[in-house]
Amino acid sequence: MRSAAYLVMRSVLRLLARTWRVEVVGVHEYTRLRRENSSVILATWHATLLPVLLNHGSKDTSLLVSSHRDGGYLVAAAQQWGYRSIRGSSTRLGVRGALGMLRTLRDGGEVGITPDGPRGPARVAKPGAVFAAQKSGACLVPIGAFVSKCWRLRSWDGFVVPRPFARVRIVYGDPIAIPHGRKGLQQGVRQLQWGLECANRRATC
Repeated sequence: MRSAAYLVMRSVLRLLARTWRVEVVGVHEYTRLRRENSSVILATWHATLLPVLLNHGSKDTSLLVSSHRDGGYLVAAAQQWGYRSIRGSSTRLGVRGALGMLRTLRDGGEVGITPDGPRGPARVAKPGAVFAAQKSGACLVPIGAFVSKCWRLRSWDGFVVPRPFARVRIVYGDPIAIPHGRKGLQQGVRQLQWGLECANRRATC
């Protein structure tokens, strides 16, 4: 029954996404990094994860997904959309999640993460993604999203599901390189927070 529900959900979301009017801005620097085989961490707020996932879709992207039960639903859906998954927590970067992320990034791969997940506070960046970028040498790429009309789930973040024929604008921000040391980590968290805020402001224009 659960597998059938996932298949129905995937099909409905795919059909829904085909009605959206999507505009993507600022993707050139991200594309350059991937063309150079540079490792990348893509970061977006948890609330706007759905439109970003459905637009970005890449077999080269591994998602860091919470080991919480809710994360299992996302794993199933994301795998149907072509993503790989790494189970762990962006809050504490548990050993399993940390090792999986670092292994992927050091191999020149790409990881997607919601730095305010899995339980908030919403739109406040935690240090997990920055720590992984610092240790692996990967660049952080913040992604903002705006949806003209949507349903909002009654969740901690007000998770966004764009309505049919919504206008969706996705903005890839400037890549962020994280300096070494504790000060570099602190600076990186501030840069990621600022980068996501800027990308989301640009998305609303």
